[in-house]
Amino acid sequence: MRRLLLLALAVVAAAALWWRRNPSACPYGQRFWVEAPHPLITRARLREALDPQPGERILEVGPGTGYYALPVARWLAPGGTLELLDLQREMLDHTLQRAAEQDVAGIVATQADATRMPYEDASMDAAYLVLVLGEIPDQDAALRELHRVVRPGGRVVVGELLGDPHWVSPATLRRRAEAAGLRYERRLGTAIGSFTRLARG
Repeated sequence: MRRLLLLALAVVAAAALWWRRNPSACPYGQRFWVEAPHPLITRARLREALDPQPGERILEVGPGTGYYALPVARWLAPGGTLELLDLQREMLDHTLQRAAEQDVAGIVATQADATRMPYEDASMDAAYLVLVLGEIPDQDAALRELHRVVRPGGRVVVGELLGDPHWVSPATLRRRAEAAGLRYERRLGTAIGSFTRLARG
């Protein structure tokens, strides 16, 4: 039994290492990973970091099945818009279906790559992504795109949780964000799980 347990742990570790070296989005068929409760990177903490206001236009990159999207869309009412961008049409459709079932309005879904966003310059009041940056093969390009689409003075919030195969450390995130022209403001949470708030200069 002990050998079996050690073998299982070795397989999980090997899979995590492979996934870390080969970044990719969580497949729709494994969406249970993104639907589970998110300790430390809670919706309430995201709200504190993002500070969404009614009427704003905010972008979420990689919404999964809407764990954060649905409450954020509610916080933007009345008159606000939550733009969702994801590579996978299935994730977007799933989130839109949940929004319809819960009577959540103001969501616009776009299938596209985070390194080539189909939005105009300075067209968003803010943007956020949670457990997504490390899944993007070219993180620097994605951060440059976030800098481009968020208006001057706008916010960019990045959520990370230690243990995620694609975890981006606070130091790495800050270095890459600043290279993309985003200014570090603060981090809410702990080294294990946090939201980093950046500002578009």
